[in-house]
Amino acid sequence: MRDIQQVLERWGAWCASEGGSVYWQPVAAGFKGVMPHSRRRSIPCCDDDGLVINGAIARLKKKDSYLCSLLEWYYVRGMSLRGMAGKLGISHNHAGVRLQAAEAFIEGCLAALDVTLEMDRYVEREPAPIEIRGSKASPSLSRLRFDGGVKNR
Repeated sequence: MRDIQQVLERWGAWCASEGGSVYWQPVAAGFKGVMPHSRRRSIPCCDDDGLVINGAIARLKKKDSYLCSLLEWYYVRGMSLRGMAGKLGISHNHAGVRLQAAEAFIEGCLAALDVTLEMDRYVEREPAPIEIRGSKASPSLSRLRFDGGVKNR
């Protein structure tokens, strides 16, 4: 299971780098690399992954350009949640919820395409462990393991 926020961080770094975004260029041609980025970027994704994610971003832009703008502001331009909230006139909590909706859309697109990204091995999210405690009503639950098996006593 991939961590979509890490995927989008790498995509944002890819867009801000010389790979560029399909939607906008932050600086004029010939001036790339002259000005340092204001925010430290993560490692950019490869071009193949960037193009796949751009396809999902294009689907989001077609469906809801507002949510697409939030992704670009946050992951490409490095705008903070509070900065986006101030620009939109909403609370930073609402900005965070809307950003999560946009992230979920992209994650859903990638899942529907059943695509394997080259960066998947670096952006894996480990599932949170679920603690199962036995109760008096069902003592057998305390013997269950997370992989569905049963511990031998």
